[in-house]
Amino acid sequence: MNKLIIASMRKNAGKTSVILGIAKALKKRIGYMKPFGDRLLYRKKRLWDYDSALLTNILGLEKLPEDVTIGFQHSKIRYMYNEERTKEKLLESVANTGKNKDVLFVEGGEKLTYGVSVHLDAISVAKHINGKLIIVISGTDDSISDDITFIKKYINMANIDFGGVIINKVHDVEDFKNTYLNDITAMGINVFGIIPYESELTYPSVSYLSDCLFAKVIAGEDRLNNIVKNVFVGDMSASAAVKNPLFKKENKLIITSGDRSDMILAALESDTTGIILTNNILPESNIISKASECNIPLLTVSLDTYQIAKQVDGIEALLLKDDTKRVALLEQLLKKHVNIKEMINI
Repeated sequence: MNKLIIASMRKNAGKTSVILGIAKALKKRIGYMKPFGDRLLYRKKRLWDYDSALLTNILGLEKLPEDVTIGFQHSKIRYMYNEERTKEKLLESVANTGKNKDVLFVEGGEKLTYGVSVHLDAISVAKHINGKLIIVISGTDDSISDDITFIKKYINMANIDFGGVIINKVHDVEDFKNTYLNDITAMGINVFGIIPYESELTYPSVSYLSDCLFAKVIAGEDRLNNIVKNVFVGDMSASAAVKNPLFKKENKLIITSGDRSDMILAALESDTTGIILTNNILPESNIISKASECNIPLLTVSLDTYQIAKQVDGIEALLLKDDTKRVALLEQLLKKHVNIKEMINI
């Protein structure tokens, strides 16, 4: 069984997406675990990691999301396990989740140092389970170069199997190769692939925003998978809004107060992906009926327009279990841009 520890230097580098794309491309028996959960969900009185829930669901793994994670909080892990017991628990989990599998993916925390005080950082995990460490790196071109140079100069990889790096979300792949790749390979760092930035993977769905905002859906339930590419805050008159170039953009989400009937009707008559109604105000019944006829999701939230707009702006777009198009896109990206066979030795 091949054991791959997929880590990253920085938060939101795309580890989960890389694992999913490789797993889909491999067509092998896949196991997955995330020893230290860092993207927490609380559902039905159970705590689990979002990434674990996503991958176990999409890949059809028989394990429950909470069963592929040792712990979620530093304090509890520190209280329950010392370094030796942590190693024992890791090996038990590897044996359990990797049974009868060809490849076991072990996902690291949000960044390379996450969990080091409780012996669950990616480097410690790679050492404990004798797996191959792959680091996913993303950011600006210069920060990518800095991160790789930092790995080479300051991180001790002497006692682990450090395979190399996957460079993710690169806006101009050819320019990056011409400018940086020779210097990176001259350091002795294996680059298994350079994955281009793909804007389609950065857009959230209405359903995802609804979950994040704890919104109530009052119309358009069938179109909650609509993708949001643009956001328009309707804090002006409808006549002023329709003259605004931003209002004319495709796949837009409108955020406005529930008592702004003019704005809601204008949104329903344009290319609108969904409408968030703020201040916990329901529009008139005829407007709800029109939204249902147009099959445009209407969501209600209790906070005001400014607070919701600020929250939406800060939400990171994550994959959902039924994002079939984006999962297929990930598979194609990894097949095309990453040397999977070299990385896994299959």
